[in-house]
Parts: sequence; structure tokens; C-alpha cells
Amino acid sequence: MPERADFKIGGESIAPGTRRTVDLPVSTLSDHTPVTMSAHVIHGKMPGATVFVSAGVHGDEVIGIEIVRRLLKSPGLRRLKGTLIVVPIVNSFGFINRSRYLPDRRDLNRSFPGSEGGSLAARLAHMFLSEIVAHADIGIDLHSAAIHRTNYPQVRISPDDGKMRDLADIFGAPIVIKSPVREGSLREAAQKLGTSVLLYEAGEGLRFDEVSARAGLVGILRVLRSLDMISGRSIAPPKAPPQYCASSKWIRAPLGGLFRSFRSDGDLVRRGETLGSVSDPFGESETDIEAPFEGVIVGRAVMPVVNEGDAVFHLARIGSFKRAGDALDDHSSQLAADPMFDEDEII
Repeated sequence: MPERADFKIGGESIAPGTRRTVDLPVSTLSDHTPVTMSAHVIHGKMPGATVFVSAGVHGDEVIGIEIVRRLLKSPGLRRLKGTLIVVPIVNSFGFINRSRYLPDRRDLNRSFPGSEGGSLAARLAHMFLSEIVAHADIGIDLHSAAIHRTNYPQVRISPDDGKMRDLADIFGAPIVIKSPVREGSLREAAQKLGTSVLLYEAGEGLRFDEVSARAGLVGILRVLRSLDMISGRSIAPPKAPPQYCASSKWIRAPLGGLFRSFRSDGDLVRRGETLGSVSDPFGESETDIEAPFEGVIVGRAVMPVVNEGDAVFHLARIGSFKRAGDALDDHSSQLAADPMFDEDEII
């Protein structure tokens, strides 16, 4: 079998059977400090798929960075087939400032495909798309909720993407939400290049969460194993298929005041059930927040002070209460108790 060609990125070449971190120059701060986007490339000796894993598109979403750190320590990657491109922090500016946004206050995930000579956000989006996404067959993009909110582990896929539905089943997050791509998003731009992207959402901004980190890590390893990129014999498959949700809705605070949540992430609720309440600081008035339909809580606010109209519960629609309950119980037990893989081998 002929030897694989070198993998080229950012003007550098990575030989087969080697791994290297490549710093892609992005910009220079006002004090002349250079800013780069660092990509770690593992280029296997044997041919196979090319996959990118990215985190930190929003600078305050740090759980994905922790998942990437654990992924890169996996001994199974030493015998990788194909090529894995890992970008722990796409938005270095936001990460340094602990902010979702770039210094120009733009959301990077609404700035794709970007342009070489546009705004700072446009330039970063263009670089990520041309240097990372364009090389890959499949991508996994890691996110969390924004600050003062939390997300139950979930995967979001395009409604009509059969390949991503299959990979979502393999990834094994408890919830899969069919979510149309948004204009200017990474998923939209990647789709136009022919690269399907699996979007993982879990945890809270600026916080680590062990369950979310473990679920994200094992999900990525399951996908790599399904693509025959790693062997991963110790990686446990999901105990049950995920709960698919065709749509979701944010339920908002009916007035400003003190918010109390009576239900948690991953809870199944029936229509009309009280989810929480908002009261004034004097305790003279209190308004309950009720579920408008039968669903599962996939996200919620954790900040107890709210303004009228603030998003407080993210509720995803379910088809069958019993089937959803059985599936979520299986996943919850696996996330909470089952090691899912041999940590000495993977982490």
C-alpha cells in the first residue's frame, strides 16, 4: 500500500503517523500581541475519514474545551486511521475575555462564511471555514448554554440529514433535537461545503460539568469508532436510542422578579404542570410558570433574578410520554453511574 501523503494546513505539512499543533495567525491586539487559532492535527498512517472537532466558537462555553482536552489524551488516538483536526478554542478573543462574543460584539456563529477582508468576526469565520472545515468530511461542534443557563446533554441536527441522524444515534446523547440551520451559522456554511456537522450542547457557560463532559467525550469516541478511525473496544454503546424532538420552545418569564425553578434538566413534564414561579421581592405576588405542552426540559435559567420576557425554561416536544420516560431513564442511569469506558484507557 502506498504511503499516505502529508496533511497540509496553514502552510505546514504533517507527516502520516504524526501529530502536531499548528498556530494559524488571526490578528494582532492593539498592544501588538499576536492572536492565533491553534489546531491540533493527528494524521494517521492508514487512510480513513477526516473529522474536525471544535470548541469555543463562543468564548464563554468552556465545557467543550474540557471535552477536547480529554479527547486529546486518549491513547486510542495513537493508532488513528484517517485524520483528526481538533480546535479547542476557535474564538480566542472571547475566551480571553470570558465573553460569548468577539471584541466587535459580533457572534461568530452568525458570521459564517465570512470573508478574508471583512470584520474581525468575518475574517475568523473565513479562516476556520477554509483551513479547518473545508478539509473535513464530518464535524462535531461543542457548545454549552450561555452564562446563567444550563443545557441537558443534547445533539442538534438538520431535519433532513440522514447521515447526521445515524451519527446522532451513535453519539448517544439523551436528546436529539431536529433544528433547522440558522443563517450565518457554522452548520449552514459547512453544509454548503458538503460537510455535515453534529452540534453537541451541554452544561453551563463558564462552568465545568462532569456528566456533560463525560457524555460529550464518549459520544465523540463512539463516532470515531463507527467511522473505523479508532478501535475503542472498551467504549460502551448507548443503552437506548435517544429521544428525538421535532421542535422546542423557550418559555419566558411573565414578569420581572425572583425566579424559582421547581423542575430540573431532563425532567419530563405534562401540559399545565407548574415548572417554576416568579415573585416580587416582598412576597406579595407570585405567578406560576406552566408547561404549554408535553415535553422534556432541555435547558433552563439558573439565575434567580429575571426580567419580564427572560427565557427561563427550554422545553422540547415529545411524541410519547412513556417512550420518552423509558429512554431518558436508561440514558440517565448510564450518564450517572455507568463508567461507559475504561478511564485508564481513554482519559
